[in-house]
Amino acid sequence: MTSTILVLNGPNLGRLGTREPEVYGSETLADIEASLAASVPDGVSIDLRQTDDEAELIAWIHHAVDERVPVVLNPAAFTHYSYALRDAAAQLRQAGVPLVEVHLSNPHTRETFRHTSVISGVATGVIAGFGSDSYRLAVDWILRHA
Repeated sequence: MTSTILVLNGPNLGRLGTREPEVYGSETLADIEASLAASVPDGVSIDLRQTDDEAELIAWIHHAVDERVPVVLNPAAFTHYSYALRDAAAQLRQAGVPLVEVHLSNPHTRETFRHTSVISGVATGVIAGFGSDSYRLAVDWILRHA
C-alpha cells in the first residue's frame, strides 16, 4: 500500500467554496483535504496542493514520477488545452504510477469547450460529476490498486 497520495489541483480551485458554488459546491479545498485525510487508513497521508501556475503543477508531477507517488489530479482549465501537462502526466503512465483525473462537475454537461480533455488519454481513469466525492472515489481506488 502506498504511504502518500498526491492530490493536485489546477487553476482557480483555490477559490472553491466561493467560486460558482452552484457548479462546484460550497466546500473549500481545505474541507476536501480534511475529509480525505479522515478517510484514509493510518500510515497513509494526503498531500493536497493547488496552484494557478502550470509550470509548478508540472514540476509536482515530475516529482511524483521520480518518487513513484500516485496522483489524483484535478487539472481544472488545464484539462482542455495543456499539452505540457499532458506530456508530464504521460510520464506517470510510463512509470506505472496511477493517475486518476477528477472533476467536481461533469464537463460533458457543460460548455462544449469543456468536453475535451487532453489528460484523459494518459490517465489511469477519470471520475467526474460527483462533487467532492470524486476525490474520495479516486483515493479509494488508489488505496485498493496502488
